[in-house]
Amino acid sequence: MKRTVTAAIVALLLAIGARAQTHQHENLRRMQMPSPSQPDHEQSRGQMEMHSPQNITTDVSSMQEPENPNQKTESNLPVPDLLQASKTLPAKSLDDFEALALKNNPTLKQAEAIARLSAGLARQAGLWPNPLVGYQGEQIRGGSFGGGEQGGFVQQNIILGGKLGLRRKVFEQQRKEDEIGVQEQELSVRGAVQVQFYSALAQLRTVEVQQKLMALATDAATTAHQLANVGQADAPDVLQAEVEAEQAKLELVKAQRAYIQSYEELAAIAGQPHMPIALLKGDMDHPPVIDTDRYLDDLLQNSPSLKRAQQGAVRAGAALARDKREAIPDLSLRAGVQQNQELLEPSMHAVGVQSFATAGIQIPIFNRNQGNVQAAKAQVECEREEVARVRLQLVHTAQPLLQQYLINRVEEERYRTQLIPRAKRAYELYLGKYRNMAAAYPEVIVSQRTLFQLEDSYARTLGELWTTAIQLQSYLLTDGISAPRTSGSTSTQVNPLTDSGGPE
Repeated sequence: MKRTVTAAIVALLLAIGARAQTHQHENLRRMQMPSPSQPDHEQSRGQMEMHSPQNITTDVSSMQEPENPNQKTESNLPVPDLLQASKTLPAKSLDDFEALALKNNPTLKQAEAIARLSAGLARQAGLWPNPLVGYQGEQIRGGSFGGGEQGGFVQQNIILGGKLGLRRKVFEQQRKEDEIGVQEQELSVRGAVQVQFYSALAQLRTVEVQQKLMALATDAATTAHQLANVGQADAPDVLQAEVEAEQAKLELVKAQRAYIQSYEELAAIAGQPHMPIALLKGDMDHPPVIDTDRYLDDLLQNSPSLKRAQQGAVRAGAALARDKREAIPDLSLRAGVQQNQELLEPSMHAVGVQSFATAGIQIPIFNRNQGNVQAAKAQVECEREEVARVRLQLVHTAQPLLQQYLINRVEEERYRTQLIPRAKRAYELYLGKYRNMAAAYPEVIVSQRTLFQLEDSYARTLGELWTTAIQLQSYLLTDGISAPRTSGSTSTQVNPLTDSGGPE
């Protein structure tokens, strides 16, 4: 739609320019034959001032049909500057937003808390069960005879087979997995901030280009009015120029709104959603360089997502080793001292203090933890396949980004080295011809508009190139809002005080 309207206005301005040139040549011939009712110097001055850029204002103050002065279009509404307040604030850089995100983004704090949770579980899983202290009484009798056995005991469960160390190892591997998750989340937050920053920076450059385009369209409308005043343009020409000017205003408002939206999304990732909108400062003209030939090897070697999946397989192996050892029974010991009040004959004295001890162990006949071992083996297989899945997913996601990066590279180079320099040179040549009265002013406007539209496309291409390159540099991690993933068990009831030390 935008290209169609642009092509139409280009054809219109060229037609106006051709008509202006025809009238200009006729007027030059009339200048050689002065009119009796007009002095020579006044007639010459009118011809010289008709197309002068210095007399073209940046706004159309009066819009009406030349053939019918009483038929006026709507008022020429100004364009609101939505970024006026932003210009009074200090411009912000990428470093500013990264510092805010690392400090305020809640997902980073969540990832760190998950790693501390696993560390606490590892510590708890390796603790010995507490001893049991109690009272024991037997054959207690009252009355005048008295007697019975009363005393205290201490009971302790002894964990055999190195099961405590294996239980601790499972959660230590989980802690390592969650620590990789912290690195993964930090890289994801940084990537999200960078992507959104350069996206907003590209939108800001688009706003600047749209401001130039609006000024150019307004000048074209003013020129159409001036041509109509001297009989070189009619009502459709003026109305079409006014439509183009109004459309340019709408495009400027849309560009400003797009920048405001990008900035607010950036502020939300940084953890400051109510931050006042300010302008951005940064280098857009030197995007990162990606070695596309070696990128996949680097991705599969250094991706935190793949490292985390591999660590998950290690954790599952540790859980399998633990569950296999859980079949070894624990030893339960009890010892105590008691007072025996039973009377001995013929002395009729009490037996007195005596001690006792018991030891017991469960025989793994029915329950050898075989169900948990079977489940752990399945979990190991699942985690190994997860490593393969993540590997394929990384390649699947990276391939289109690599191709898009290469496309954007070619586009950026063409705009920078071929299209924009030629359009700029064409504008300079048309401007020189106009100053030498060899071309009409609408031709200058058309060449300038072409230059600005190429600059607008170049800004959008730069934004896409930065976005794609950052996604590749961040190992495809650019989601700074979603909650971090947890690894393994997050229960806080591992090896509780009342438990015998076994797994949950």
